[in-house]
Amino acid sequence: MSKWKKLLATICAAGLLMTGCGNGKPTASNSNPNVLKVGVTNFADTLEPTQNYFGRVVMRYGLGECLTKFDDKMKVQPWLAESWSISDDRLTWTFKIREGVKFSNGTPLTAEAIKNSIERAFDKNNRAKTFFEYESITADGQTLTIKTIEPLPNMPAYLADPLFIIVDTTADSTICTGAYAVDSYSKERAIMKRNDNYWDGEVPYPTIELSALDDTNERAKALEAGKVDVAVNIAANDLDTFKGDDKFNIAETSSLRVVLANMNQSPERILSDPKIRAALICGCDRSTYNNVLLRGMFIAGKAPLPPSFDYGFEQLTDPNVYNPVRAVQLLDETGWKDTDGDGIREKDGQKLELDFVISDDRAEFKIYAEAIQADLKKLGIGIKINSVERKQLETLSSNHEYDLLLLNLTIADVETFLTRWKSNNDYSNPDYDAKHAQLIAEFDTAKRRQLIIELQQILLDNGAALFLGYPKSNIVSAKYVDGVAAYPSDCYWITKTIRPAK
Repeated sequence: MSKWKKLLATICAAGLLMTGCGNGKPTASNSNPNVLKVGVTNFADTLEPTQNYFGRVVMRYGLGECLTKFDDKMKVQPWLAESWSISDDRLTWTFKIREGVKFSNGTPLTAEAIKNSIERAFDKNNRAKTFFEYESITADGQTLTIKTIEPLPNMPAYLADPLFIIVDTTADSTICTGAYAVDSYSKERAIMKRNDNYWDGEVPYPTIELSALDDTNERAKALEAGKVDVAVNIAANDLDTFKGDDKFNIAETSSLRVVLANMNQSPERILSDPKIRAALICGCDRSTYNNVLLRGMFIAGKAPLPPSFDYGFEQLTDPNVYNPVRAVQLLDETGWKDTDGDGIREKDGQKLELDFVISDDRAEFKIYAEAIQADLKKLGIGIKINSVERKQLETLSSNHEYDLLLLNLTIADVETFLTRWKSNNDYSNPDYDAKHAQLIAEFDTAKRRQLIIELQQILLDNGAALFLGYPKSNIVSAKYVDGVAAYPSDCYWITKTIRPAK
C-alpha cells in the first residue's frame, strides 16, 4: 500500500470529522415559526460568563452582549457602546453607551451598570487582567471612562471578548441585554425565550430550544430527520451530503485558529539554514493535505494569520509555495547529499533528520505529520515523529527539544500572537522586532493594518514557520430558516437576524 493510501486509511480509522450521516436524502420537517430548534456543542456547566470560558456559550446562545463586537473580517464594531475615543495621552478611553437599552428584566443599561459588570469580571476571573489593567473606571450617565495602566491600541477589541459580557450585577441570575433570555438551562438542553425588552429591533422567534449534541454524526442525523432546524459545525462527509441537497443552506467561514509547524532555528540546529527551511516549506503539498486528506475542512496554510482576518491574506506573497523541484535544488546548494544511497541526505557525518513533535489529542495532527514525512522523504529529509501528551508540549517547547513543533493556536489577539516571533532562541530578526515595536505603539487603524501585513511578509520571506492550515467552521440550516451566518469568532450563533423564511 502506498504512503498516501495509508494516510487515507488512517483518516478513515481516526474518524477525523468524517462520520457519515446515512445514504438517505435529508427529509427536513416543516418549520414551526414559534420555535427554533438548534443542535449545538456545549462545554458550559453554567451560564456564568466569568467562569472558565463559559461566556462564549452565553454569547453563542443569544443572551449576552459586549460593548463591542467583531464583524466577519474581525473588525471591531459598536455594540452596546455606540462610539468611543482615546485621549491624547493614550491612556483614557471614553465610551458612549447607547440610550434606551434595557436588560432582559427591564433594568436600564447605564454606564454605571457597565462599570459594575466590568469590575465584576476582574473580581471573578484573573484572566481579565491578561487583556488590560485599569487605573480607574468611572461612569457619568451614559458615558463610561476607562483609564488604563499603559497605552493599549487594541482596547476596543479586548472589550469584545465574552469574558466582558455585560450583566446586571444586581440580579441573582445571568441577566443580559441579548435578543433572548434564559427560561431554563442545563448543559444538555437549554430553552431561551424572546427578550421583549430587546433594544435592537424585532426578535423573530418566541422560543429557542438548544440541544447539546456533542457527536458530529448525531447533529447531522438530527438535522436530516428534522429534529433540529439548525446544526453547528457539521463534519466533512455529512457536509458533503447537505451540500448536495437543496433543502439546506450552509454558512462556512475560516476560524481564528492556525495549525503551524514551528521551526527551531537555534544556531546549532539544522533549521538555522534558511535554504533548508525554504526547501522544507516548498516541499510540503499543503493544498493536498487540506483539500484531500482533511476533506476541505481546513483551508490550505500560507500566512501567519487566517483569511478570516482583514490583514492582507490575498496580497501576501509566499515565496515557498509547493515546488518540489525547487526544494531539491535548494537542498543540493546546501551541500547535503545522499552519498550512501539510503534515501536520506547527509553532510559531515550527520544525517539530515529532523525531530517532529506533535500532541496526541487530535487526529488531524497525525495526518499532517505523516503527510509531511512522506513528502520530505522524497527530498532526502528524514522526519522522526514523536507524539506526546499535550501537556508535554510546553516543556519541550521551553527546552527547545525539537526541530519541528506542531502547534494549534487560537488567535485571540493579533498583536499578542505576532509577539511569539520577537527575537528568542527559536527565531531572531531585528527588522521584525523593530516593526513589532511600532505596532504596539501605533493607534491609527490603517497604519496598524499595514504594519501587521508587513510583519507577516517578513515571516514568510524568512521561512519562520510552516503554516499548515486553518480549520473552518460551519452552520447548516434548513431552507425554511433565513439569516443564519457563520462568524470567524465562533461566538455569534443565535442572533436576531435568524428568522423564518418568507
